Amino acid sequence: MTDSFGTGTFVGRVWRPDVEGPSLVTVRQGQLVDITAKGTPTMRDLLELEDPAAYARSAPGEILAPVSAVMAAAEPRARSEVHLLAPCDLQAIKACGVTFARSMTERVIEERAAGDATRAEGIRERLTAIIGDSLRNLKAGSSEAARVKAALIEEGVWSQYLEVGIGPDAEVFTKAQPLSSVGWGAAVGLHPISRWNNPEPEIVLAVASDGRVKGATLGNDVNLRDVEGRSALLLGKAKDNNASCSIGPFIRLFDETYSIDDVREADLDLLIEGPDGFRLEGASTMREISRDPLDLVSQTIGRHHQYPDGLMLFMGTLFAPVEDRGEPGQGFTHKVDDLVTISSPALGSLVNRVQLSTDCPPWTFGTASLMRNLAKRGLI
Repeated sequence: MTDSFGTGTFVGRVWRPDVEGPSLVTVRQGQLVDITAKGTPTMRDLLELEDPAAYARSAPGEILAPVSAVMAAAEPRARSEVHLLAPCDLQAIKACGVTFARSMTERVIEERAAGDATRAEGIRERLTAIIGDSLRNLKAGSSEAARVKAALIEEGVWSQYLEVGIGPDAEVFTKAQPLSSVGWGAAVGLHPISRWNNPEPEIVLAVASDGRVKGATLGNDVNLRDVEGRSALLLGKAKDNNASCSIGPFIRLFDETYSIDDVREADLDLLIEGPDGFRLEGASTMREISRDPLDLVSQTIGRHHQYPDGLMLFMGTLFAPVEDRGEPGQGFTHKVDDLVTISSPALGSLVNRVQLSTDCPPWTFGTASLMRNLAKRGLI
């Protein structure tokens, strides 16, 4: 699946075998153009500019290949070919959880099922009978939310997930380490201990070190429902594994064609195509998020917490699949070789094939490797 990227300012990163390292690229008239330079050797440096979109449009560069050629096949690329990487590099990778009412209810179900998928449907029915749609239009942290919280405690259904879902403080956690995210076309990984899991299609904000949002992209915050369901203290094990974070294909920079208001109105589509012929389609909209994106940014970065290299911030997901894939009552879970496509009209499509984390290419190119490569190329 390919996208034209004809409107807007898109920037990303590719692996260049001829320099044995990554380069910054922008999309111009359907071509990937290398704009790596001494002043902007990393995506971190580009996003720290006052107007990165203006720079990306005017910077001199080298045409590498048509976008369509690089995105011709949604499969992992050999290091001998130019291929897309995650569009971020030195930024911290942070994520917000439980920001949508529908998925919030599913987190409560995971917790009460203790990670056992066979118990989920019965708990879902009981919880829906009590909560219904009462959480859907609540503004997190509002006085109305406080009253609902009191009522739920009285009903005996209060949960730590409801606390971060409608309480004053958002859940913000570290999803992955800088440079560890995979990009478009790469394999995305599941920890082999998981038997109940799903993709999480999300919009990801690109945030500079001063807290200003410079653009947005797509992400898959892979979710191990059984692992986190056993204990919230296993969140790190559930979320941060080899290849378990996918971001891309490009960051769309804020300019006259695209802004935070477009993020607030964005729609996302999800398509899962299984090797067994299984097909699942889903959709979500940022219009149903319970916290404004800029509120989530301010809860993540500020005087209380600095990120000198900026951050990528996952916004949370509305998607929580409950459709049975196999035995009745088992719900959805991934199979190896599932093809996952997350798309949004303004941001393109992020495509990854599911593998076990132990079978995905190991992460070996870290910060030290990047610095040595840039130095060798005379860029720092």
